[in-house]
Amino acid sequence: MKDNKETRRIIKMNSSLKKIYRPLKDFSDRAVVKTLDQYNKLYRESVLNPEAFWGKVADELHWFKYWNYIRQGSSYESKWFVGAKTNISYNSLDRHLTGHRRNKAALIWEGEPGDTRTMTYLQLHREVSKFANVLRSRGVQKGDRVIIYMGMVPETAVALLACARIGAIHSAVFAGFSSEALKDRILGLKAKIVIASDLAVRRGNNIYLKPAVDSALESCPDVNTVILFKRMHESSVKMVPGRDIWWHEAMDNVSDECEAMQLDSEHPLFVLYTSGTTGKAKGIMHTTAGYMTAAYYSFKLIFDIQETDVYWCTTDIGFSTGHTYGLYAPLLNGATLFMYEGAPTTPEPDRFWKLIDSHKISIFFTAPTFVKTLMRQGDGWVNKHRLNSLRVLALGGEPVNPKVWYWFYKTVGKEKCPIIDGWWQTETGSFMIAPIPGVTPLKPGSATLPLPGVLADVVDKTGKPVKPGENGFLVLKDSWPSVARTIFGNKKRYKDDYWNGFGGDFFTGDGARKDKDGYFWILGRVDDVVTVSGHRLSTLEIENALHTHKDVAEVAVVGRPDDLKGNSIVAFVTLKENVQASLLLKEEMRNHVMVEIGHIARPDEIRFTEALPKTRNGKIVRRLLREIAAGGVVLGDLSSIEDISAIEYLREIDEEI
Repeated sequence: MKDNKETRRIIKMNSSLKKIYRPLKDFSDRAVVKTLDQYNKLYRESVLNPEAFWGKVADELHWFKYWNYIRQGSSYESKWFVGAKTNISYNSLDRHLTGHRRNKAALIWEGEPGDTRTMTYLQLHREVSKFANVLRSRGVQKGDRVIIYMGMVPETAVALLACARIGAIHSAVFAGFSSEALKDRILGLKAKIVIASDLAVRRGNNIYLKPAVDSALESCPDVNTVILFKRMHESSVKMVPGRDIWWHEAMDNVSDECEAMQLDSEHPLFVLYTSGTTGKAKGIMHTTAGYMTAAYYSFKLIFDIQETDVYWCTTDIGFSTGHTYGLYAPLLNGATLFMYEGAPTTPEPDRFWKLIDSHKISIFFTAPTFVKTLMRQGDGWVNKHRLNSLRVLALGGEPVNPKVWYWFYKTVGKEKCPIIDGWWQTETGSFMIAPIPGVTPLKPGSATLPLPGVLADVVDKTGKPVKPGENGFLVLKDSWPSVARTIFGNKKRYKDDYWNGFGGDFFTGDGARKDKDGYFWILGRVDDVVTVSGHRLSTLEIENALHTHKDVAEVAVVGRPDDLKGNSIVAFVTLKENVQASLLLKEEMRNHVMVEIGHIARPDEIRFTEALPKTRNGKIVRRLLREIAAGGVVLGDLSSIEDISAIEYLREIDEEI
């Protein structure tokens, strides 16, 4: 009987995955965009006359001087709002000080130990102005590059906004990266100043950052200043005389008035390096006005931001999502931003749910891998909490399988919160394809439709559009305001990597397909497409098939070189609690994929494991899995990995089961 109940549950869940979830009327009635007709009108206007469309959006922001041209050039040579003067720090802070937002909470923060702080827009403005003056006192000028190596504390936000205020180019380096990675970024940008925390708190442990800074700077003689934020009062670190200064001492007796610099529209705002989990890291450079305009508009539209919302993006500021949707976009919209320092399961697996209830979070944006982790802990941890403040849920960072989507929708959102599961990347600067809550019918696993101002397509290797339902390469037509302007120090690589492959369209590096309704289904990086016996297979599709098996908690699929077939398919599977690994279960899962997709997709090998290697922003590091599957030799930087023991375990997992 138990098996029959479980079978019925699986059948019910699988049928729900194919369902289209239409917006709830109560939500639509109160939404920023209320009808599909309204969206269609916006979209038509945006593609027929993109300059007029983006000019209208930009007019909602502050400009010291208006543009001569909204756009000049195309593709990799495009420039936006040419001749204009503006400042993203001014638009994020000063613009809100003349009305009711002056004393509205701009940033609410909680540390992993439970300490909390709140800053209003006025208070945040003062802190940013003071720190901007500190930077100027240390010789930082317009165009100088500033490295920021800090945990998730309010001062990290202050540092980025202060750099933007005076025209310094910031480059935030994730605090989980090694001293070697930090060194490479300092040297690559020729930075002369580093802003760091003495430590970060994660999983109940103090992770000391200052030693990594000191080690990196042994090879960076041009760095003349380190400003160090003291996270814990009891911490004791070695300070280098003449170079190192404490944040709190630097901020003493400093004016809290600092006029925002009037910056050219194309002035560089930041350089953000890719994570380095696949190949050599690239310094993606974004400029001021275009990035600001698209970040502002996309956030307003896809998160349906309301004045009373408390918004939380769980991604570290050291990553692109943390930059755009964890800092700039919410502040540009005058939202209340929540920031959390620690891990989602510390001290217990319900920490996220506790935070949502205690801070009345209404919009919750996290990574699919985090959801998988929390899903694995069981529904009981979620059901302990009301979560009645939630009204919008969002996923980003990687494609999400429908099973996870449905659990998030049903268990966390109580079937009343639309899910924003869209697509974008560091290079695009803002969301490109995403549903609009209250408007877009949702298909679990689909990124849905392009946002206004975005022309996307799925093409074959010759650049010709493929038929609905066929797999191809995701490209973006022409340009848009927030497109990356270059790879820092390597314009040729930027042009070759993104613009030369498909007739002048922007190549995203992702595979995709469009269905008959025009919905986009992202298949993951084309690097994750495996050719088996002449057939191109998406590893994501195989992962999604395995996720529908009742015993699978988490899975990652990679290809392994094979002399006969070109590649063989290896699946790393984490089982649900109390499920016993066995040879029979392996064979059952292999056959399950064969039934779901076809014989050609049947994994050659299933490896059961307790954990998968992930970065601290929740992404599975498939490069490492490919290396392990191919023979166990792991190459490259491992500093971004959340739990290094996962790799050691994968090396040791037996083949006898």
